[in-house]
Amino acid sequence: MATAVPSLSPGAWRYPVQVDAQAPPRLSRWLWLVKWLLVIPHLVVLAFLWVGFVALSAVAFVAILVTGRYPRGIFDVNVGILRWSWRVALYSYGALATDQYPPFTLAEVPDYPAHLHVDYPEHLSRGLVLVKWWLLALPHYLVVAILVGTGVQTARVSSDVGWRWEGGLIGLLAIIAAVVLAVRGSYPRPLFDLLLGLHRWVLRVTAYAALMTDVYPPFRLDPGEHETAAAVVTTPSTTSEPAMRPATSEPISRPTGSGPGTGTGSGTTARMVGGFALLVLGAGAFVGGGTAGVGELALRDGGYLTSPPRDVATSGYAVELGDVEIHAPDLGVRWLGDVLGDVRVRATAPDGTEVFLGVAPAADAAAYLDGVAYTRLVGETGRAVEHAGQAPAAPPEAVDLWVARSVGTGTQEVTVSPRNGTWVAVVMPADAGAGLTAQVDVGARVPWLPAAAAVGLLLGLGLIGAGAWLVGRPDVHPA
Repeated sequence: MATAVPSLSPGAWRYPVQVDAQAPPRLSRWLWLVKWLLVIPHLVVLAFLWVGFVALSAVAFVAILVTGRYPRGIFDVNVGILRWSWRVALYSYGALATDQYPPFTLAEVPDYPAHLHVDYPEHLSRGLVLVKWWLLALPHYLVVAILVGTGVQTARVSSDVGWRWEGGLIGLLAIIAAVVLAVRGSYPRPLFDLLLGLHRWVLRVTAYAALMTDVYPPFRLDPGEHETAAAVVTTPSTTSEPAMRPATSEPISRPTGSGPGTGTGSGTTARMVGGFALLVLGAGAFVGGGTAGVGELALRDGGYLTSPPRDVATSGYAVELGDVEIHAPDLGVRWLGDVLGDVRVRATAPDGTEVFLGVAPAADAAAYLDGVAYTRLVGETGRAVEHAGQAPAAPPEAVDLWVARSVGTGTQEVTVSPRNGTWVAVVMPADAGAGLTAQVDVGARVPWLPAAAAVGLLLGLGLIGAGAWLVGRPDVHPA
């Protein structure tokens, strides 16, 4: 039975950027696995279109500054680019909510399930154009950064290739929806409604930053297929013109009394804010857990979470690895050992030189190397600081200051338990001769990392699920 569709009442307001989509009646369980390939032609075209979008927005900036009007031809093209991008996002990994392939056009396509319209502004503030796209939009940019992120990339660490997630909340929710689709055969409607609200937020901010409207985007999540009629927050302005414009007589395509976001009052607002907060916290926990899991899987070497190998060299008599100092607060050896586990340092001279590797208290090592020509590596980048001097007074094995040491050809390895104090590792030729080239790496067991990864992933999924339920559940109103 068809549902009555109400019209906007006189005096109601709507935001100038309208973003709509139709819920998918039926989707393939597995097509989403190859959409990354199918969407490549669109991504290539959009890459060029967005370069044009930025250039045209710059032209519009000048035109608004001079005339107070956005050139209509440029406006229509930029709206078309936003519309094209929205269709591709709905089809691909912005939502995965349709299997209908996006058309290659800037124009509105009535029978495609994604629609975007921006009301053309007859006049724009010349003053706001100077600040709204960078200063006034800054709070929204922080939100959009959480929602959109930068995608999934391969990360190369030494010779190993792993995956690093840099996506935002939108991409994460789309993947979750796709997994549910694969398991249950249906797209979860609460996630669809939530994703529509998040995309609506992003596109409103994009249009505002592109100077298409002076109406400040509301800090409000409007989930669901279609726009709701609601007042919006206005941009502070020195002009007397209203920042909102009355809606047209177009109907709101939202069923009466049904669907998320139809509620009113402080209860609905609190629920939306709370749900969105849970989604942000859940995304952070999930990404943190995933990062810990990637570290556990990709960076473990012999049970140690290991840094990439670093080439070190000196024309002197030793290299002090100052950037791997072990400094512990006075919290007890057992506590520190539980957190870090054992620490391992390895050194290899590729030319077959007999190498000495030792770990010592920083003060004792400094006394041994006082007056010696050696190289100290400092900072996270391993900047080399050369110290002038002579040969050491005694070979390293002849002095009793090392808490752990190893000597020989090939890879030398020392393992120490964390102790309170400041410690350094020193690598040098075993015969105390001049000149050395070696590869070194440092690792720690970090025994809590697998548990942290599991807790982060499970907690993140739980918070995301709770947030999605709060934001996406329908409101029930008495008749």
